[in-house]
Amino acid sequence: MLNLQRLEIFVAVVNAGSFTGAAASLGLTKAVVSFNVKQLESETGVALLTRSTRRLALTESGERFYQRCQTLLQEAEAVLDDVRRDHGGLSGQLRITSTPEYGARVVVPALAAFSSLHPQLRIQHVASSNHDDLIAGRFDLAIRLGQLVDSSHHAATLGSFEILAVASAEYLHQSGEIQTPEQLAQASWIAHSRLPLPMSWPVTTPPGEKIPFRVSSPPAVTADSASALLAFALAGAGVALLPDWLVQPEIDTLRLCHLLPDHRFRPQGIFALYPNTRHVPEKVRCFIDFLKKQMAESHAQSKI
Repeated sequence: MLNLQRLEIFVAVVNAGSFTGAAASLGLTKAVVSFNVKQLESETGVALLTRSTRRLALTESGERFYQRCQTLLQEAEAVLDDVRRDHGGLSGQLRITSTPEYGARVVVPALAAFSSLHPQLRIQHVASSNHDDLIAGRFDLAIRLGQLVDSSHHAATLGSFEILAVASAEYLHQSGEIQTPEQLAQASWIAHSRLPLPMSWPVTTPPGEKIPFRVSSPPAVTADSASALLAFALAGAGVALLPDWLVQPEIDTLRLCHLLPDHRFRPQGIFALYPNTRHVPEKVRCFIDFLKKQMAESHAQSKI
């Protein structure tokens, strides 16, 4: 019978890239870590790691075993969390990732409120603009924005948001007013570095007709985060296309102008992704429901 602690040690070695790093993260000695990995290889009858003086690497069998170990450990932790919950509420750890901007505006406040309701639950939030792998990162949940691509994970739709073309009054004073899609396409653009070039989106006109919108010229400025794009727009560097939850306060205080407000870019989705396992942890289900409720209440208040 496989020892779950031994599997956890093996996964820690792979994640750390060394026996020394795994020992430090687990609070064990290097000798104990090395012994357990050797025992695991003896029990499975295959070499899981190749060792050299410089680094460790997974064998082909080790790669498959590593992926299965991560899934098994997540399911085991979920079962334990549910058993503990039956005797005193949610407990264990909820590890969640989101973008820094949406995390600060929406996810972190919800996590703080959720934590106060479940004091035995340890919360860990990781802010990242990259779409980190849920299994490799040992995440229980990821909040993703935009258009959901095909995924092996489960996904729950939380809501949607608009994306708005914005610019500062200073930029518009220098470059001229923007009143048509053609003028907008010719503006100096501030774009996310992940966007494919040339940039193009479908736009819905006031009569309800969908037209293609294309920016042929390279962007004047690129950045790798929404907060940086917002800062460039506020500084008068050009036009940016940003989510309403990020820029609406700047529009309300007249720090930014909403361009072509009667034209609508395609709304973007808000999704909760979680690993596709047989046993979905109660803490994951509870937080998704809690976040949905928080977002619905916030949306209702904004309409008042």
